[in-house]
Amino acid sequence: MKKITLLLLLFVGVSSFGQFTTGVVNLTGTGTLKIDTNATTATMTLTGSNTRWLGIGFGGSTMSTVTDMFIWNSTANRDYTPSGGQSTPSADASQSWTIVSDNVAGATRTVVATRPLVSSGDFTFLNNTSSINIIYNQGTSVALAYHGNNPTERGFLTLTRTALGLEDFSLNATQIYPNPSNGDFMIKTKTGLDKINVYSQVGVFVKTIMVNNLDAVEVTIKGLSSGVYLIELLNANDKSWKKIIVN
Repeated sequence: MKKITLLLLLFVGVSSFGQFTTGVVNLTGTGTLKIDTNATTATMTLTGSNTRWLGIGFGGSTMSTVTDMFIWNSTANRDYTPSGGQSTPSADASQSWTIVSDNVAGATRTVVATRPLVSSGDFTFLNNTSSINIIYNQGTSVALAYHGNNPTERGFLTLTRTALGLEDFSLNATQIYPNPSNGDFMIKTKTGLDKINVYSQVGVFVKTIMVNNLDAVEVTIKGLSSGVYLIELLNANDKSWKKIIVN
């Protein structure tokens, strides 16, 4: 009985408190996608053309079978319900996705968005290693309309997921995007971040940015010369170094 109870507690602990990721997945002809989950929240990182709308449908393999969609487009809406076939999806009255950052570097847009795992009327994300079926597509402009018949700019994938290990929760797992950037970029960690020190490539100190235990922060070093800069990330228990390229 004790062994069964212990195994049950271990299972509940992994599914309730663990974190899981698809890793960065290539969306042929459009960009990339990554979905991370924890006990309460799904985080999506989507890249693609900055001159087209970008769409991800969840829970199916066609427009007729997906139950929910995220679409970056020229309106303020991001949460959509498919209308079936080739009909334009309709924006949900309640927008469950929250945009954390929306950055453009060159021709590429990087969008980071979060939403609760469970949201009324939306696809339910599970915080485990179960697969996620998606469709993806992009438009011919940022205005939401039919995406066209180019088969290389849309498709279907089954996303597999793995559990994040202890290393994934350290500052070493920090994401910096876009990179290269124009001097404005996002730093996102799996743990709290207290301070950011910026140095030139040869180690000359540039500036300090106090963060106050945040796990996501927008940073600007605009005005500095183009080149490679070293970013020192610190909190009370950890330190890590990253590089950022400024164009």
